[in-house]
This record gives sequence, structure tokens and C-alpha cells, in this order.
Amino acid sequence: MRTAILIFISFLHFLPIKAQTGEPPFVKSIFFGGGSYYIDGRQIKELNEWLDGFPGLEGYDILIHSHTDNIGTLEYNQWLSQMRSDEAVRVLQQRGLRPETISKEDFGELNPVYDNATWEGKYKNRRVDIILKPPNS
Repeated sequence: MRTAILIFISFLHFLPIKAQTGEPPFVKSIFFGGGSYYIDGRQIKELNEWLDGFPGLEGYDILIHSHTDNIGTLEYNQWLSQMRSDEAVRVLQQRGLRPETISKEDFGELNPVYDNATWEGKYKNRRVDIILKPPNS
């Protein structure tokens, strides 16, 4: 069961989402432990490998959407969401991406995609989505 969940979560990392313009941006999710905003070396390596697949990356707009599960207070989860997106921005800037190409939106626990009533849902909601919007989209 755990292997199936991890395979499914890995698959989710590469799903395109539909932009309002009709062009599909691309999404890479970074997952966190409960109460954490630490991005481990394995996830940084995977993120960099994923980003390497986009020629002309400096022309893309980068959106960061951060999320939490519903454990803790609303205020704490908003703070945690902001810390997660700040850490993702730091990692992207260390790669050399310009700050003016990066925007972020911190949802905290208010915009769960997965069911927070389950362990799997809580895990999948503890994430930052890095969304690439192609040039001219």
C-alpha cells in the first residue's frame, strides 16, 4: 500500500495543470513533514533535475503555491505555509532564477486539494507546488 501511495505521489509531481489561457503550465510538488518547512537534499536534487528539462527556463513565470494540513491553528498554518514558500523561493534563487520571475501564494490550510480526514490526505496537503508557466501563455 505504501509503495502504491509513493508511486502515485511521484506521478502527481509531473502532472500538467490547465492555465486560464489554455496553455498547460507544469507542476512539481515538494512535500514536507508535519510542522516542517525543511526541503531535503533529495527533493532539491529532484527539483533541479525537473527544472533542467525546461530549456529557456529564465523566460518562464514561476508560481509557488504553499499548503498545509489542518493540524494546528489557522495562524500557525498560515505562518508555516509562508515559511514553506519562502524556502522554495530560496532554493530557486540559489539555482540562479531571478526573484522578479517568481510569485507566491500561501494558502495555509484554507485550500486543501486532498482530504485532511485521512493520513494520506494530510501528507499530500503538506506541500509547495512549483508551477511553471511557459513564455507567452
